[in-house]
Amino acid sequence: MRARIRYITPFAVAVALTAACGESGSSGTGGGGAGGETAASGDACAPVPGDQLVVLEDDRNLQNADNIIPAVNAAAAQANPALLPALDEVSAALTTDELVAMNAAVDVQRQSAEEVAAAWVEENIDTAGLEQGSGTVVVGGANFTESTILATIYADVLDAAGFDASVQEVGNRELYLPALQSGEIQVFPEYLSTATEFLEGDDANQVASGDVDATVEALTPLAEEAGLVFGQPSEAADQNAFAVTQAFADELGVSTLSELAEACGDGSLVLGGPGECPERPFCQPGLEETYGLEFDSFRELDAGGPLTKAALEQGEISLGLVFSSDGALAQG
Repeated sequence: MRARIRYITPFAVAVALTAACGESGSSGTGGGGAGGETAASGDACAPVPGDQLVVLEDDRNLQNADNIIPAVNAAAAQANPALLPALDEVSAALTTDELVAMNAAVDVQRQSAEEVAAAWVEENIDTAGLEQGSGTVVVGGANFTESTILATIYADVLDAAGFDASVQEVGNRELYLPALQSGEIQVFPEYLSTATEFLEGDDANQVASGDVDATVEALTPLAEEAGLVFGQPSEAADQNAFAVTQAFADELGVSTLSELAEACGDGSLVLGGPGECPERPFCQPGLEETYGLEFDSFRELDAGGPLTKAALEQGEISLGLVFSSDGALAQG
């Protein structure tokens, strides 16, 4: 499981959500739980099976902004003025849809991360126009597909900018952050809100939010204190998200969580996700408080994994917790 999963820790909450399990509209107790069911007051938003999954837009920013952002050792950035501009070119071009497609190419179509990264750079980056630098740069990557792809993209672009760049797998944040601070590695593809809260270090003091600009502002002094600098955040984000089948979305004509709430006032939604979901502020209680969603029942599955996706596809749940850049969300 990815080391940066946010739903299991309270520090990633953007606002104080106080809804508790078992309150009106919640199935965290009684009919909720693994496979639990209660009688719905209607069936307008009962599960609809389908092969294609689609994320509903979090239009009220329940989730923190975990946009992809380059993290760089401050001394390396100062010594190599062309370093950050090259990485910012990646941020300017990278979208969530492209990240989904690249994850699918590696995880589903079994292409190599190197092939996928090279193809993306060729299509999206004007390498001839990059400011030129020199010297050796080590780009770190965590041990999951997306991080490897992003690290390889960074390295390819830095190579095109005149650097001698390589990729080194360095594991989770507890391992790679000290390596980045010490200069053992110089660059790492990070996640905006998760990096901000990790550097802040105080679970009681929430500084990240769903506002990208405000979170960057909060991150900047924390990064300086840690001996790091961050580039520009990309549009691409990998964060907790809620998916339905395309057939379900088409039947109701919804593309946002607010629209889902308007269409599903009869309490017939079935929610699926990890066992912590009925208690975590940006899972079921957050959906209830922020969007006014009401659920017939909750089904305990996994954290954006194969159980949740299979339950959506098979019509066992209406709405499921996923990761916004999961390759399973690729169209077609």
